[in-house]
Amino acid sequence: MIRRLKAVSALAAAAALILSGCGGSDSGSSTPSAAPTDKVLHLSFLQDPGQPPDPDIFYAGQGLLLTTNTYEGLLQYKAGTDKPELEPLLATEWTASPDNKVFTFKLREGVTFHDGTPFTSAAVKASFDRRLAVDQGPAYMVKDVESVTTQGDYGVTITLKAPNSAFLDYLACPYGPRMLSPEGLRKNAGSDNAQGYLTNHDLGTGPYVLTAADVGSRYALEAYPGYWGTKPYFEKVEIPVITDVSAQQLQFNNGQLAAILHDLPSSAVQSYLDNKAYANYSLPTMMSNYLYVNPHKGMLTDAKNRTALLQAVNVDELVKQTYFGRGDVAGQIYPTNMMGEQYAKQEVPHDPSVLAGIAGGLPADQKAITVGYDSSNPDNQLISNLIQTQLAAAGLTAKVQAYPTSEIYGWIGTDGQAAPEVFTALAWPDAPSPYTWGHISWDPDGGLNYLGCSAPPVTDALARGLPTGSDADFSAAGLEAVKTGCWLNVADVKDFMVAQPWLKGIEAAHVVTNPNSLRLAALSVG
Repeated sequence: MIRRLKAVSALAAAAALILSGCGGSDSGSSTPSAAPTDKVLHLSFLQDPGQPPDPDIFYAGQGLLLTTNTYEGLLQYKAGTDKPELEPLLATEWTASPDNKVFTFKLREGVTFHDGTPFTSAAVKASFDRRLAVDQGPAYMVKDVESVTTQGDYGVTITLKAPNSAFLDYLACPYGPRMLSPEGLRKNAGSDNAQGYLTNHDLGTGPYVLTAADVGSRYALEAYPGYWGTKPYFEKVEIPVITDVSAQQLQFNNGQLAAILHDLPSSAVQSYLDNKAYANYSLPTMMSNYLYVNPHKGMLTDAKNRTALLQAVNVDELVKQTYFGRGDVAGQIYPTNMMGEQYAKQEVPHDPSVLAGIAGGLPADQKAITVGYDSSNPDNQLISNLIQTQLAAAGLTAKVQAYPTSEIYGWIGTDGQAAPEVFTALAWPDAPSPYTWGHISWDPDGGLNYLGCSAPPVTDALARGLPTGSDADFSAAGLEAVKTGCWLNVADVKDFMVAQPWLKGIEAAHVVTNPNSLRLAALSVG
């Protein structure tokens, strides 16, 4: 999701999409601004997306707003629900063979790409082929496609090399295959399959067109006049990159931003909950806050030492101090709502004495570790500081360090020496199938396996579960992952957003599988 850095104690409870008055920080106005009359929506990124808004490359968090509003796939998940539910998008009907190997789709007519060319069945193969050729993180979703066969302009059959119970989830998820204009891909192919072109243009069918992508500075969208669906209320969307969270809040409080969609620090969350001048939303997601342990450095090359480190972390205290009102202590190694609560239970009892006993016998250089976090996530700065204190009490010397998203993804596939010993990250699955989380996080070639930990029993169990979607097999994979000492699911987290009271439609624009983002065409003023 380079998918993302990504659920709530019970999504059913989280489903209460809480709308209440809330307020800003101590700085700025507490008087709501008037609704804009120019039909321009002002939002922001706290950090540059770190990757181009190319759907075959983008695999992170901030920036999902761009790809999901400019591109569309064959299917999608319904907005405004607490549990994932498939619905039509560019495909209006679909069937799957009993063995999950052959999938047939009837395509929507009357759709055009942003370059003006018609969407037809030819785009399915062209888009799948392009994703394979680019071969970035999301490419695994189409690697097992054996053939794409068209039936006229508006019918297509996709046959897989092997049964895959997650395939429809791939097509609907926010990182799944998007449909790109075949003509646009040909015209702008260059020497890199149009990667250069798609850094600051798009070739999608979505309600918005990408009009600016100035890295580190500004992104912008404009409503596509030929969109097949309901026309958006907002004709333009401005998204500056505001790297200082206080400056971001000040602009929001002064009415310069319509909403803040992600990464508000705990202190700001409380201030907005207490202030009735603004609206706040705590929305259901599949996000979890994870702790990753590096198996390639120092004392942590030993699995028993990694487990001891995890036991020294007081998870209850981390969640209490960081996620009050918008998160719960995780009970499973998987994000919530992926399988029944009886599966994949984490059992890592809090006992710092185990690590203290190990640390007491280590030389000084083996006691020094770094706890890292993504610089775009203030919550994990707090969590990292709390972990630093807890590990110090157990005898380790820990320092805390922030890393930009682009550097974090650079650790994947390396020897782990440039990465910290411990890393905290907000993360979420590519799609609701447990396989997607297990694969991207625990398989050796996983796009979220930041610190390069893996184990054959994990991979074997995931492979067993993929054809049929067996929760028992996926649970076995999760339990094996816990045994490595490389991962700990700390908290199931909700999507907390604040907005000016005139911005309407946020619940209806939010999708449980798409964190930090909204379907902008569903927003309006009122």
